[in-house]
Amino acid sequence: MKKIGIMGGTFNPIHMGHLIIAEKAREQSGLDKVLFMPSGIPYMKDSRQVLPGKVRAQMTELAIRSNPFFDISTMEVEREGRTYTYETLETLRAQNPDTKYYFILGADSLWKIEEWRYPERIFAACHILAAVREEKTTEDMKEQIHYLEKTYDADITLLQTCRMEISSSIIRTFCKEGKSIRYLVPEAVCDFIIQNKLYTATEGLN
Repeated sequence: MKKIGIMGGTFNPIHMGHLIIAEKAREQSGLDKVLFMPSGIPYMKDSRQVLPGKVRAQMTELAIRSNPFFDISTMEVEREGRTYTYETLETLRAQNPDTKYYFILGADSLWKIEEWRYPERIFAACHILAAVREEKTTEDMKEQIHYLEKTYDADITLLQTCRMEISSSIIRTFCKEGKSIRYLVPEAVCDFIIQNKLYTATEGLN
């Protein structure tokens, strides 16, 4: 079977942390490809604070274009209404029965996933690859993984990745304050944000 990773997220904006986690997931799990999937209308976030999906997809394409193992899926951006992870995964499995899907997420999501719509269907549809973040220790992660595996019969692997204090919210704050975001995001994404005055008081591309 093909092994495809799903790197979902708001990507508001996509940054180097996302790319490093995706590459480590591909390497450690032997994935054939990683699909970056910008969310459509995120039901757990204030959509007024999120750029339009087509703009976030543009930045994602710019960020991944140099890696032949990375690709983009706009299925959530194109879907009408709210988007739910369980629906996306079940749709992909129905369309591609010869593929095993690996859903890549950060430590914070491992604690919040029970708040997502139908978490049991998410676990049934994919193998979870979880990356350690600064705010969680490896032991914390292992305990949470054990709990989810026992409660939901989940299949979860802990990724070995670099710990980086990079977040989309920090990048947005830097933009508003007129600070440099170079080396926090890929160069092409940085140029796109600057040229279009994104995340500033005079924000463009509405």
